[in-house]
Amino acid sequence: MKIISWNVNGIRAVEKKGFLPFIEAEQPDILCLQETKAHDHQLEETLLKVPGYTSYFHSGDRKGYSGTAVYYKKEPLAIRTGLSNPLFNSEGRTIIMEYPDFILYNVYFPNGQKDEERLQFKMAFNHCLQQDVKALLEAGKNVIVGGDINTAHREIDLKNPKENAKRSGFLPIERAWIDEFLALGMVDSWRAQHPDEIKYSWWSYRFSARKNNAGWRIDSFYVSEDFMEQVESTDILNDVMGSDHCPIVLTLK
Repeated sequence: MKIISWNVNGIRAVEKKGFLPFIEAEQPDILCLQETKAHDHQLEETLLKVPGYTSYFHSGDRKGYSGTAVYYKKEPLAIRTGLSNPLFNSEGRTIIMEYPDFILYNVYFPNGQKDEERLQFKMAFNHCLQQDVKALLEAGKNVIVGGDINTAHREIDLKNPKENAKRSGFLPIERAWIDEFLALGMVDSWRAQHPDEIKYSWWSYRFSARKNNAGWRIDSFYVSEDFMEQVESTDILNDVMGSDHCPIVLTLK
């Protein structure tokens, strides 16, 4: 089973940049999108009814902002949206799909760069998700959390760590949260398989960052420890254009 996650930075924009041919070529079993920036009623049939797939959108209250979506071939046992605290559910950031062998979270984690209040919202969101996942792990469930994490974990995960040490996305408090989350019994699947490799998933549109590969690895699939044996491979498709992020891939046996 191939699962792909991609922050598309606007689904209507990425449609004009090869989105549908990308799906046709890659044929993921599940495609998780973040930052769709659209409600489903605003979209053409070409995006709502991709051949071979069922689509499901979770949009925020505010138009043109945030939002997540999934395209899937196999019907899940259940699909739902949001975290346990409704405070975090008005921006369309979370879709949860339950399959017989695992529960998949498609998450667009908040960005904390705007101001201190937004940083606190981000940390509260992260901790709420952490508690929800902890409860599932304690109940013996296999969990995959994939999406735009909006935080780089280690210095190897961004081009200029020292220059960004005081910027949201690489703050000590944010990096410490990833440590906490992994300590629950979760694994950064790509880093586990590529311990020393430098590869990025997001580049600023400024300063020719992508051309110079001055990026950040802030998109991940976190997989529960007991389920890691089912992970066949992981990849970062950094040659795929169309967004300021590139897709990431998790292939299960």
